[in-house]
Amino acid sequence: MGNAPIILVPGWWLGAWAWDEVVERLRADGHDPIALTLPGLASAEVDRSSITLDDHVGAIVDAVRAPGRPVVLAVHSGAAVSGYAASDRVPGSIAHLVYVDTGPPVGALDPDFDAVEKSPPSREQLEEDEPLDGLTDEHLERFAERAVPQPGGPIRDVPALTNDARRDVPSTVIATGYTSDQYEEALEEGQAWLAGLGELRALRWIDLPTSHWPMWSRPDDLARILGDIATRA
Repeated sequence: MGNAPIILVPGWWLGAWAWDEVVERLRADGHDPIALTLPGLASAEVDRSSITLDDHVGAIVDAVRAPGRPVVLAVHSGAAVSGYAASDRVPGSIAHLVYVDTGPPVGALDPDFDAVEKSPPSREQLEEDEPLDGLTDEHLERFAERAVPQPGGPIRDVPALTNDARRDVPSTVIATGYTSDQYEEALEEGQAWLAGLGELRALRWIDLPTSHWPMWSRPDDLARILGDIATRA
């Protein structure tokens, strides 16, 4: 049936636009990529007050089911929680789950977050908190112009994880901002935001040293890795 379709889910503050360069390269190589904008992230003007984690999970589940055959699901950063919860609902529809510089928690990302939304960080905050290797001023300016607040519901809601079959979904972590060794050390230390990785029965690691946003800093390499996974899925 050819290559598996590739569903691309951006992390906090981002829409489908964040994957534009990767989508272009995947299509040029004969793949079928579909980038998502999760509920509440279409524009700064959207009402985010009632958006829940279940809304995000549901949007991913719908996208995964739409092709009618198993897909490669790639989730970036904070989207790992909704992506992992989606694999709990439809494990048979996911041929491979790719975590792009992230890992899934089994609980809420921040159960104490009580605001309607979380604003995008400033450039100064990014430079202090995130690996920015390979990002240009243009990349950072685009983030400042297009990023929108993250809905609060998906930050504080607890994912529903009840289906043991999710543990058998073949999965890959693409380690970019931190190395795979650093990820594995954090997992062994009990870092809650990675706890779901410890449940997986078929997990592998790929190192791609660059920023936390490899779709901008190394789009060719990221597209190649995702394309290879889709070809073999």
